Amino acid sequence: MPSLLNRVMYVPQIMVAMAALLWGAIAIFVKKLSFYDFTEMEIVAIRVSFAFLWLLPIVLFMRKKRQLAIHFKNIWYFIGTGLCSIVFFNWAYFKAMNMMSISLAVMLLYTAPAFVAVLSAIFLKERVTKKKAFAVLTTIIGCTIIALAGKEIGGNWSTLGFIIGLCSGLGYALYTIFGKIALRNYDSFIITFYTFFVSTLTLLPFFPYWKKAASLPLEAWIYMAGLGLFPTVVAYLLYTYGLKGIEGSIASILATVEPISAVVIGVTLYQEKLLLGQIIGAIMILSSIVIISNWSRRRREIDFNSRVELD
Repeated sequence: MPSLLNRVMYVPQIMVAMAALLWGAIAIFVKKLSFYDFTEMEIVAIRVSFAFLWLLPIVLFMRKKRQLAIHFKNIWYFIGTGLCSIVFFNWAYFKAMNMMSISLAVMLLYTAPAFVAVLSAIFLKERVTKKKAFAVLTTIIGCTIIALAGKEIGGNWSTLGFIIGLCSGLGYALYTIFGKIALRNYDSFIITFYTFFVSTLTLLPFFPYWKKAASLPLEAWIYMAGLGLFPTVVAYLLYTYGLKGIEGSIASILATVEPISAVVIGVTLYQEKLLLGQIIGAIMILSSIVIISNWSRRRREIDFNSRVELD
């Protein structure tokens, strides 16, 4: 029983970490689409619209289509996950990468755990424990070290870019907050579907990327479809489902596997130089994940044992 319990308790953490690995792979698609001269908002529009297209067949073949029904009063959940998070953070993240170095943009994106810890305490009534606060601090320091190391190989500084980068961290954090609230009434698939439905309806009238894509080769369309599937639909389904089993602030910290994934992809696929500072920063991020995962596991073991004793 204890071994089975341990495996079950780790499932949400594994799902969130897998989602983060897929998010880290987004650089492959963004780099290729940027090569085809798509703007930041066009790439965001490509991402959300193709994600919606991938989800649509699943919806059409769902046995219980009544599950798709949502109350109009709850539409703000999906405006939150769709516009306030997905659209906003993607635009801010891509913009910050173009205005500054990728390392600085990643560091600012990963201020998200700090935003989540504060917002979770305010809106979700989650406790800010000492270990959780220490893990958040360790994560931020690790991301900062990675960013400063990257600055040595050509990173630029911009006040406006810095502000936009912080906005990406806030937008990233908002998906966790709105996602946790939406899970009180809807399952992870419904949340993901309506998130990209709202995003697609909002962006397509303003960013008709298909006009530019019409003259592009098949390879471009493959990358567009891949962007909507792997680091988007699959990743968000895993992440939203993982949120069921862990607190929002813990999920946000586990998701910091993403910059490590991005660094590995950069080194192996794009021959980017990996500095000692980046390695140290990555180790600190991994350390924070271990700290928070062990804290979560012990708390669940205590809760389980208490329930067994009561039974």
